[in-house]
Amino acid sequence: MPQGGVRGRIVMTASPDTRREKVKLPAAAVDAVQLSRSGGIYVVGWINDVSDRLDSLDLYFSNWSVSLDGNSLARERREDAEVALANGGRHPYGWWGFMFAARRLPAGVCSVVLRLKSGTELSFMVTAEMLEDQEMRKATLTHLVQAKYFGNPYFDAVAAIDAAIGEQMADFNKMLSRRAVNAPYAERFGATGRSYKGSIIVCLYGKAEYMFLQQALFSKIPGIQDYEFIYVLNSPWIAEQTLREAKRCALIYGLDMSVVVLNSNAGFGAANNAAAQFASSNRLLIMNPDVFPYDKDWAEKHTMLIETLPHEQTALFGAPLYYDDGSLMHAGMYFCEDTMPVFAGHRKRETSILRVEHYGKGAPPETAAFLKPRPVPAVTGAFMSVQRAWFEQLGGFTQDYVFGHYEDADLCLKSIEAGCLPWLHDIRLWHLEGKGSARRPQHEGGSVVNRWLFSRSWGEMVRNSLLGPQPGYAGLGGEAAP
Repeated sequence: MPQGGVRGRIVMTASPDTRREKVKLPAAAVDAVQLSRSGGIYVVGWINDVSDRLDSLDLYFSNWSVSLDGNSLARERREDAEVALANGGRHPYGWWGFMFAARRLPAGVCSVVLRLKSGTELSFMVTAEMLEDQEMRKATLTHLVQAKYFGNPYFDAVAAIDAAIGEQMADFNKMLSRRAVNAPYAERFGATGRSYKGSIIVCLYGKAEYMFLQQALFSKIPGIQDYEFIYVLNSPWIAEQTLREAKRCALIYGLDMSVVVLNSNAGFGAANNAAAQFASSNRLLIMNPDVFPYDKDWAEKHTMLIETLPHEQTALFGAPLYYDDGSLMHAGMYFCEDTMPVFAGHRKRETSILRVEHYGKGAPPETAAFLKPRPVPAVTGAFMSVQRAWFEQLGGFTQDYVFGHYEDADLCLKSIEAGCLPWLHDIRLWHLEGKGSARRPQHEGGSVVNRWLFSRSWGEMVRNSLLGPQPGYAGLGGEAAP
């Protein structure tokens, strides 16, 4: 109370004719709030925060609430907002966020509060939509890869998820992968109770027809009877077709095989880990469905390698792969780093992400320098042979990666970290790269998340001694490159 004031008396602090200037709120919209059955939270909208930055986003439901920091939201270009604002300036008006709460949250009407740095608040009433978990994964990954940016789309997408969304997506995907491999269905075709030189594990997604072709071509080579095939199916909607194809293959070509059907798409890493549990040998051969024998004595060569060479050369190794035009596709992999400036609002920063490259890609088929047996930084998951005990000691493939990309390089780096370099041995294979499955926008979004995750997980180790075709890592000694 003012000094000398009297309680109950009205005190005028401004002239009655004075009009308070009305606060002008910035234009904004909330396009969608979506929840998933297992606790995914996905929000999309835009705001004109050129002069007053978005500080936080709060969701208030009847019995729960959550607050997302403004820095955790991905920012993107919104051409519709530019039209609505009659402003063509280079500002990312769009925003979206994703969070995995790891618990089921009731949907319904919610209040969305956008809070700006000045303390100004904008409130919207929105009815949250409930999605299945797989649909939310598809929606967020598709959004990530189809969003518009002012800079390089790929680097801007990586930068957009770096603060928080990437980690949340990886955790959400890991939950889905664990669920997908729970209680798989397995059916055996051919002999049972045998021991084998190796178990060839092939992950199928969306296409069953490559099984028949692969069985036909491998059945012709001597020594293949010492191996079993395990096909793991990431597409339960074609389970009946796949099991029918497997029965035909067993009757026509006579190779021992199993089919493991998962209840949904677990991704490359989790699917191969699940299939490995059904192996009847001490050697796992990870192979794509569009990989076929180049050498007629391929199986005998592989057997000789694992039986005569020392452990450090056979614990984990790959092989030269060839395109269908006869040129070399793969003779080991090495790591590069790409750096690009990223402009977010009025800020500029650099984003650096790792990339894998193939030794000898596109080279003539008989380029001896690329074909010589040698240690390499990594080999492709299109074909890798790994001692089962070593695979299990490494924890198998890391299951954080979405769908499939970078799990192979991740496993190789885990092997190097544990003291054993990957090798390349000259047992050649054809690889019809990319023909064994269909790529959709969500898969491209998954690749963005995977490259971000791989860079975050292994960036320090790779930058220290494994960058480039001639890395300085002890043991490689410049031998990896020709």
